[in-house]
Amino acid sequence: MLRPKISSDPRILRAGVVGIGAFGRHHTAKYARLPGVELVGVADPSFEARHAVTAAHAIPALADWRDLLGKVDLVSVCSPARTHAQIVRAFLEAGAHVLVEKPIATDLDEADELIALADATGRVLTVGHQERFVFARTGMLDYRDAPLEVECWRTGPWTGRGDDVSVVLDLMIHDLDLVHRLIPSDVANVRARGTASRSRHADDVNALVTFESGAQARLHASRVSQTRRRGMRAVYADGVIEIDFMTRNVRNTTQRTLKPLVLDDPLGESVGSFVNSVQRGAATLVRPEEARRALETALQIDEAYAPFADMQTTAAYAAHA
Repeated sequence: MLRPKISSDPRILRAGVVGIGAFGRHHTAKYARLPGVELVGVADPSFEARHAVTAAHAIPALADWRDLLGKVDLVSVCSPARTHAQIVRAFLEAGAHVLVEKPIATDLDEADELIALADATGRVLTVGHQERFVFARTGMLDYRDAPLEVECWRTGPWTGRGDDVSVVLDLMIHDLDLVHRLIPSDVANVRARGTASRSRHADDVNALVTFESGAQARLHASRVSQTRRRGMRAVYADGVIEIDFMTRNVRNTTQRTLKPLVLDDPLGESVGSFVNSVQRGAATLVRPEEARRALETALQIDEAYAPFADMQTTAAYAAHA
């Protein structure tokens, strides 16, 4: 069995990646280029995925993520969402710092346990809500007054990724994280409709989230759309900010001064920020408590459409099984 490499320099952080699908391969490439970090191993049950990474980076690729426990100082967990809690828990207990791709977990008890464990062990725990880095650069998150209304849309064709959970936990949760960052108010009510056509879970969801402040957020996420669309529209008392992430166009009729929209490498920034937090004790841009908040609203949306979605799911999944 191939074993993770052991660095001879105690100043070098040993990094690993669990789950080397589309996102995991990107995490692997980021660690391979970061100074002060040595990528010592990755793990994935897929032989093809392991072979590709070994060929690209000449590092051990393991079938079982447990073989990385105790061998890494920090790790990215990019496995299917329903495995996040188990894997993150094991690495925190083994003394590793963890960057887990969204969602932090798939239920609130798991999320609470992970947050408490990171606090008790003094380990960094952050979540891959990379959109935060894009918004932080624009300065849009710096203003204290909240929008009256936010609309988000995120649609694209079926890829088969993330189908162990609904499109809400797979894609919409990115937008929920941003909405909560823009509207610092508790959720008062959630309404939603969802349909399942390619998986056992809803693949297309529309949601209306009403906050105690009176603000509202309308969200649409689809992973079975023929059209790729990704954008946000925020209505303030003094105007509107609308962002089209596909064309990178920004319309701003408010008095706020925004910096240009730059989408260069938010995942690289996320990984780099995580490493910086471990190396220097810097605060992470995405705190696990904030990821938990997005998860809570996502689960409320899942619950709101569940009666309708369940009726669609059985027939739809059977047709594609």
